[in-house]
Amino acid sequence: MIVDERIVTYIHSLELPESEIIEKIEQEALDMRVPVIRKETQSFLKVLLLIKKPLRILEIGAAVGFSAILMSEYMPEGGRITTIENYDKRIPIARRNFERAGKAGQITLLEGDALVVMKMLPGPYDFIFMDAAKGQYIQYMPEALRLLAPEGVLVSDNVLQDGEIAESRFAVERRNRTIHSRMREYLYQLKHDVRIQTSILPLGDGIALSVRSSAAEKVWKSSMAEKM
Repeated sequence: MIVDERIVTYIHSLELPESEIIEKIEQEALDMRVPVIRKETQSFLKVLLLIKKPLRILEIGAAVGFSAILMSEYMPEGGRITTIENYDKRIPIARRNFERAGKAGQITLLEGDALVVMKMLPGPYDFIFMDAAKGQYIQYMPEALRLLAPEGVLVSDNVLQDGEIAESRFAVERRNRTIHSRMREYLYQLKHDVRIQTSILPLGDGIALSVRSSAAEKVWKSSMAEKM
């Protein structure tokens, strides 16, 4: 845990429940041991959506559809979500959940490898939520930024690996070292790509919040000109 467990428990105690069907789908996912976004991450995501008001959302990693359904409740009327899932066993569950929540007409589920699917999408998207295989984030990044609209928001979940990201790779279990090194590279690229401004937050299991910004690129070009 990155943040003190007592603080997290207290924050959770303040949360209001979602609709009955969303609460039920979340509990079913937890019972099946399918990871869903943590309560504090849910709250943060809802506030972002209400601020940004995105009409087009791309989600990388649908799982059983919980986060897509949650996001659909907090986006403007007429907005649409495209979500991608590659795990065969979860795809029919996600589709069924979209039907149960009355969201089948608003959420489009694309099946297949996320990188392959993303390359076929024209974009742009106002809001991209990345919550798939953590070791693949660095591979998804070029396509995610291609698909991100000007002033669009990219949210990357679970980027701090329960705090292990700050450790030397040799302090991490051998089986986790590849994901560890790839995630560190991903976070470095997010912070150093001049097209976006990124803040890394110790919320949940870590969130990287990036905004595609022409202003950030101008600042970088100005600083480089001063050094010449």
